[in-house]
Amino acid sequence: MLDYRLSDETESLRRTVREFAQEVIAPQIGEFYERDEFPTHIVRQMGELGLFGLPFPEEYGGAGGTYFDLCVALEELARVDSSMAITVEAGVSLGAMPIFRFGTEEQKKEWLPRLCAGEALGAFGLTEPGGGSDAGATRTAARLEDGHWVINGSKAFITNSGTDLTQLVIVTAVTGTRPDGGKEISAILVPSGTPGFVVGQRYSKVGWNASDTRELSFTDVRVPEENLVGERGRGYAQFLSILDEGRIAISALSVGLAQGCVDESVKYAGEREAFGQVIGKNQAIQFMIADMEVRASTARLAYYRAAEKMLRGEPFKREASIAKLYSSEVAMDNARYATQVHGGYGFMNEFPVGRFYRDAKILEIGEGTSEVQRMLIARDLGVG
Repeated sequence: MLDYRLSDETESLRRTVREFAQEVIAPQIGEFYERDEFPTHIVRQMGELGLFGLPFPEEYGGAGGTYFDLCVALEELARVDSSMAITVEAGVSLGAMPIFRFGTEEQKKEWLPRLCAGEALGAFGLTEPGGGSDAGATRTAARLEDGHWVINGSKAFITNSGTDLTQLVIVTAVTGTRPDGGKEISAILVPSGTPGFVVGQRYSKVGWNASDTRELSFTDVRVPEENLVGERGRGYAQFLSILDEGRIAISALSVGLAQGCVDESVKYAGEREAFGQVIGKNQAIQFMIADMEVRASTARLAYYRAAEKMLRGEPFKREASIAKLYSSEVAMDNARYATQVHGGYGFMNEFPVGRFYRDAKILEIGEGTSEVQRMLIARDLGVG
């Protein structure tokens, strides 16, 4: 029989992160959100808690846990705030994981201990201003010259790319032409502060206002040839595999937001009075909250299943897309329902559900839109 009970270790982690989110993040994150400010000190605390090192081996400064442990932690963070959850998710699965999966031993020893400790953040430079979902349309280019890669181009919507903790970005760039005439795309590590590497201003966003997202530009940026991450010409394939894993993490984050909507709605329904009784006595409110819980619980099973297959070493691309697609849409639905339960107060930023509503939409877009997920699922089924 399937057993989705958490192990004692993972359950202890879940409780620890839940307590941290409620006691440290919840009381202050709204202020950072409204100021559109990145809370460096909270991120440092999450590093001290070991969240950035959860799925990495102890030899590189990690906690020796699994990717599923990371997902459980992300769910608990997102129950309170998605900005801090995406900061961890991007820092781990997009910033550090490419180095762990594909980097040289020297790259791992140089960068992973700092990334695992949360003393440094890494970013993942894939998306370009004119590319969007068409990641293969990369225009950023890199050429070898006197033992150095010379990089020119730009990237858009890059998380964790301009914080006080950011120390590197791994970018995809066209490094030549394949035998079939297509683009040869490789991944190259660029340390922050490298001459010619310019980090733009923070985007003015609808949601995730306490996270860092920027545009990057590269003008004759020179880095050593050994900064190549993985095989030359395999950068695109490597990043696609990283995105497959990341979709499970985004699913977990989405479930957290969906569950947070349930938490806040249950609390509000038991406190808010109208027409002489608390609104939780009204069947319409009861049904909305019940439906929210059904959606969150079902979405959780989807990402558990995807993570299970991944950890077993089995193909999990379809399950990851199913989990990401379903849970992101569930998050959006629950945010809408939670706002309705709260009425006018749900439209006020002082209530968490107002923040949840603003944060939910990007989950249907980032790390592969809902349309891309449907395309991947259909393709895996042999359709088209």
